[in-house]
Amino acid sequence: MTVFRWALLGLLGLVLLGSGVNIQVLKKLNGYKPFLYNFTTNACGYLKTKRNLLFQYFHELIAVYSNFNHSCPYNHDIIVEKLPINFVNHQVSVVLPVPEGEYLVHSVYTIRGKPRLEIKVFCRIF
Repeated sequence: MTVFRWALLGLLGLVLLGSGVNIQVLKKLNGYKPFLYNFTTNACGYLKTKRNLLFQYFHELIAVYSNFNHSCPYNHDIIVEKLPINFVNHQVSVVLPVPEGEYLVHSVYTIRGKPRLEIKVFCRIF
């Protein structure tokens, strides 16, 4: 079994109080083109109410394997550890089936309205 070992997001002294998140899914079709989702939400607002179904789907991909699981403020590093590929495969093939192809999940995180972190995850579904 393949396992994603760990990822660490260091906040460098910043306190997450009002963090915005933009998540965009792109599919490789002669370059990466927008595919289905491009949305922005307030991460702290979501963690408080759990009322955004799209963000919930992406959050549940890592929630069990991270310490990103309580409401704001966050004044510590965010760690994703030992995320099994089998779990991710189940999420993208059973929970919300995604067609075969190459994808880019591009996320931009803002703190106090300024982009502070950009994460790009490239993957192939077959």
